[in-house]
Amino acid sequence: MAVDWSGAVRGAERRIWVAEAWAGELVALTGGLSREAAVAHVVAAGQVVAGFDFAFSLPAWFVRSLGCRDADGVWARIARDGEAWLAACQPPFWGRPGRRRPVRGPDEPELRRTEEPGGSHLDSASGRERAAPARPKSVFQIGGAGAVGTGSLRGMPFLPRLRAAGFALWPWDDARAPMALEIYPRALTGPVVKSSALAREAYLADDPRVPPALLKAAIGSEDAFDAAVSALEMAARLPELLTLRATSDPVVRLEGAIWPPP
Repeated sequence: MAVDWSGAVRGAERRIWVAEAWAGELVALTGGLSREAAVAHVVAAGQVVAGFDFAFSLPAWFVRSLGCRDADGVWARIARDGEAWLAACQPPFWGRPGRRRPVRGPDEPELRRTEEPGGSHLDSASGRERAAPARPKSVFQIGGAGAVGTGSLRGMPFLPRLRAAGFALWPWDDARAPMALEIYPRALTGPVVKSSALAREAYLADDPRVPPALLKAAIGSEDAFDAAVSALEMAARLPELLTLRATSDPVVRLEGAIWPPP
């Protein structure tokens, strides 16, 4: 399953899509869900591997500045203070009108290790790292084009709910079903002009993994497209997903990691 998320205060239901792939084929594409309903939908599916396209944590230096020793502490703190951070948009957060990107020193990077240009991603069971496939935005950006911070701050409080429902959370836990992990749809779709309906249609029209009954929905919006393609690519790489192992790297245990394609 792949969840294309939204951090919108109003109208999130119009942006959230949950795609399901089974035996290499897209079998369901569900829209119109709130954040709570999307998570409940994933939990109800049972023994699944689910990808969510929001950041599962924040840069390690900021985590430490909060006095948090682990990701569980981060999620609890965001559940308590995240909405206040969004409202105030104080450094290190930025992007709202009048709130420009703050200048920080090298010890306070705006990106997590997994997001750094030319940086690295964890490589499943081997524990090795490899070049990042693209350039995600900073979690600290909570306004403006491409901002991912709002969705992430409104997504992380759901991670303890998934764990309480029995989900493993990678990279903190070894792979098993059910499991949730962070995905970056651009790394899964590859180069495509997702804002173009014609480009989305050209990408999926001849894909035998997409049944005709779901094609219209899958190309109907960027959000549905991202969910559909992400679920299909995850399903195609299920053997790799099931070999993922928990990291012992102290930075990654604070920051989390994006699962990339091989």
